[in-house]
Amino acid sequence: MLGQRSFADLGTPLYDVTFVILDLETTGATAASCEITEIGAVKYRGGELLGTFQSLVNPGTPIPPTITVLTGITQAMVIDAPKIDECMASLLEFVGGAVIVGHNIRFDMSFLNAAATRLGYGKLPNRTVDTLGLARRLVQTEVRNLRLSSLAAHFRSPTKPNHRALEDARATAHVFFELLERAGSVGATYLEDLLRLTTARGRPHYDKLNLTDRLPRLPGVYLFHDVDDNVIYVGKAKNLRSRVRSYFYGDTRRSVTTMLRNLARIDHRVCPTELEAEITELRLIHAMAPRYNRRSRPPKSTSWLKLTAERYPRLSIVRTYRDDGGTYLGPFRSKKAAETVMTAIWDAVPIRRCRGGPGKPRSGACNYAQLGIAMCPCGGDIDEVRYAAVCEDVRAGIASDPERLLAPLADRMKSRAREQRFEDAALARDRFQALAASLNRRRHWQSLQAAGRLWVEDREGDSAFIDQGRLVSSWKAGDGSPLLNITDGDELDPTQVPTSVALQEEVQLVWRWINRPGARVVDTRSPFASPPRPVPSLEALAG
Repeated sequence: MLGQRSFADLGTPLYDVTFVILDLETTGATAASCEITEIGAVKYRGGELLGTFQSLVNPGTPIPPTITVLTGITQAMVIDAPKIDECMASLLEFVGGAVIVGHNIRFDMSFLNAAATRLGYGKLPNRTVDTLGLARRLVQTEVRNLRLSSLAAHFRSPTKPNHRALEDARATAHVFFELLERAGSVGATYLEDLLRLTTARGRPHYDKLNLTDRLPRLPGVYLFHDVDDNVIYVGKAKNLRSRVRSYFYGDTRRSVTTMLRNLARIDHRVCPTELEAEITELRLIHAMAPRYNRRSRPPKSTSWLKLTAERYPRLSIVRTYRDDGGTYLGPFRSKKAAETVMTAIWDAVPIRRCRGGPGKPRSGACNYAQLGIAMCPCGGDIDEVRYAAVCEDVRAGIASDPERLLAPLADRMKSRAREQRFEDAALARDRFQALAASLNRRRHWQSLQAAGRLWVEDREGDSAFIDQGRLVSSWKAGDGSPLLNITDGDELDPTQVPTSVALQEEVQLVWRWINRPGARVVDTRSPFASPPRPVPSLEALAG
């Protein structure tokens, strides 16, 4: 059972954040050619006023008459005021590490950053919140426009904006705290939520954001439930809270909008390691088949490619794996994927393609035999010794020497490219890659089957206990290892290939984790090693 979570797990609650609400008056609209004439700021924490900063600033240049009309700041008012280089140190000390708030804050920050950079301070690192962006998210349909004056009137601010820095900062503060109350009503009660809310795209279901309040900042799996409590989506995350909340901040995909509309409850499972989160997600998707999951959904049907064990073996696509003496590749998510690999092997070796055999009634050899691209027994003149050598190439290519199958495909691609038959070259490339991937998956499976039980540790100290390719348990560094039974247990009964797509995908996740840089085998029941002859890359064979 998890202990009580700290604020660090949840983020920074808004009542614990220091805000400086700031406004500037300037000689114009562009920081590159204009200067600051007045600074006003108020500092709050937990709703309590902590301080006020106000100063006129001598811009060192004439104030345009239009600015004087707008702000009421005249040249005479700033003649004896300090210049920005005298004000900047005091302002930076007042702001400190607070979050800076303003209405159209990008304008104010452009002037502050330009001045700070020119004076050698560099750009301000403070995070910012824009009340204009908040208002656009939260009250756009309630007001005729989003100007500060309109928002201040809408929220009945006691201070009326008048284009003077301090009064505008105070009015902005009132608007800001009213908007914070609105944000809290849709679940934005932490600083990270507020920062994302101002820049969110689209119109997500903010009213459901509070469903994420109990999610920790830990790796794990999250499950979305609908009103009937059916699981409609399963996902994994390094940080559950951040990942789930990201759905509410403007993911404009139609499927996500529909999913959030149907969302009624969020469940989660904390996992000690990212590997366990990935595998838990995979297992849940295959067990529940949530309707909004597209990746890793269980296939409608599963196919294997089999080299049969008859007198003249042939390649056959089957729906069931059996220990019947045949040589298997797979499983494949679709019959089409299996056909691609089968065609790749046909292109590599002249193995039989038809179902006909010697002694069966047939009017001559099949088309494949007549074209000379396959050794089929249907013509009655097949050389059994030569055919046995072809079958041995297929068995060895699948089991131990993949270059026997892949090298002819690489040669085929090169020859088609030389002949400028680029579509045929691309087809040969795609078949090469499909076959190579299938061979790699088979070899990964058999290496893990042969090793049996493994205790593996990565460079961060996270560990996993794996039994014949399946994850049994995992734990983080410092948590102490569980009691592991590496050497005892039932005798292994390995299979040529995984018996389901779900098992194959889990094995691939385990294999990638074991082979990450810095991972090491702490203990094993039997030697763990990759096959001596790796599956060659297309570049290596075609180069």
